[in-house]
Amino acid sequence: MNQNTRPIHRILRSLHLATALSLWLFSCAASATMVLTADRLIDGKSDVPIKNAVVVIDGDHITAIGDRSVIPEGAEVIDLGDATLMPGMINAHEHPLMFGDDYQAVHLQNSSAYKGLMGLAGLQRLLLAGWTGVRVMGDADVYYANQDLRRAIDGGVFIGPHITGAGHYISITGGGGDINYLSPEQHVIPDGLIADGPEEIRKAVRTEVKYGSDWIKLLVTGAFQSVGDNPRNVAFSPEELRAAVEEANRLGVPVAAHAHATEGIKQAVAAGVRSIEHGTYIDDEAIQMMAKRGTFLVPTIYVGDYYAQGEAELRAQDKNDEYIKHGRAKFLAAIGRAHRAGVKIVGGLDLGAGAVDPSVYAREFAVFVEAGFSPMDAIKAGTSVAAELMRWDDRLGTLADGKQADIIAVPGNPLTDISALEHVNLVMIGGKLVKRPGERASLAGLLPAPDAYEVKP
Repeated sequence: MNQNTRPIHRILRSLHLATALSLWLFSCAASATMVLTADRLIDGKSDVPIKNAVVVIDGDHITAIGDRSVIPEGAEVIDLGDATLMPGMINAHEHPLMFGDDYQAVHLQNSSAYKGLMGLAGLQRLLLAGWTGVRVMGDADVYYANQDLRRAIDGGVFIGPHITGAGHYISITGGGGDINYLSPEQHVIPDGLIADGPEEIRKAVRTEVKYGSDWIKLLVTGAFQSVGDNPRNVAFSPEELRAAVEEANRLGVPVAAHAHATEGIKQAVAAGVRSIEHGTYIDDEAIQMMAKRGTFLVPTIYVGDYYAQGEAELRAQDKNDEYIKHGRAKFLAAIGRAHRAGVKIVGGLDLGAGAVDPSVYAREFAVFVEAGFSPMDAIKAGTSVAAELMRWDDRLGTLADGKQADIIAVPGNPLTDISALEHVNLVMIGGKLVKRPGERASLAGLLPAPDAYEVKP
């Protein structure tokens, strides 16, 4: 089979999941009161788990956490035994429409509508694997399919994770969001928005917000997965960065900065971005800047490991191979130093939901442990700290009275075996069970009645 078609075949084999998930019967998704019990509970904030935990869910919210004395009469009780309850995981760096490994060309090979359908299938597979929240960091689309997916999910047309994010990444000419390996006679549309100079950047920011992006993504430096640019080079000038952040702030949306190069990280932090994505060549000065300013770091570590395993190959595979040989150990050490310095570090995968087995996404937690995190801090990076980054922490990311009932369960204890997070056996989102222990990873039901939709303009 051709290497480039393999991801599509993997997706087509999994489309039954999307079909089943889209046939969701909202009217019978959850009983009025449901109780989950397990040997332990990780609430996303505490440093130790709660033993013999009971969680009471009424409608879409948690109403009590305690022992068996809080179980109301007549409630449906699901006893999970030797399992761990915890908040739904949040993936802070995702590209749902990238179902191929050559991200600079996949957006040209299929329509926005087709990629939207493939993206929906991938997002629903992620949900069944325990990821109840996703931040899109630009995607392989010249339009805004992810914003339409969010609209359809929020309106109740489909079941899926909570979505926030940017429709595109903004890049300079010749940067990581441009297409740099074709002849000058070819005029193709990059999937990034190409902007040079402060005024073009301001217009690009306004365009993103106009079509529903609630984050701005800047490619401040070169990238590892693109051809014709260098991740050690800084792309935007300080004046361009300031213009982007000022315009985004004026419009009320935060900025995420893709930045590998050391100087690019520092310039982005100084400009006031909310998060640094990747940060491969971060140094101690940049770490101190981020800790002082409260800038989040989303290091996306496991993606490099994934492409080093030989299951898939990038068009720019040589860059990834060089990083694995000479950069990975230094990067992990730097992430450990950043964590100890108080930088808020968040889990994000950067893999492309359509082409990858969703169970491997939890391996980002394992590499955090490898970098020196405690297992509990690693889990917080993908729950409460991620929710804080997204400004969802008033309702998501932790388990507490009054919070939205986004809950997952894993067998055993992930604090002693972090790989347990790869085997999620219960998923609840908004108080609705989408996966129960012992069931296959799919759902069955009927579409809601037309008047059940809440599609918003």
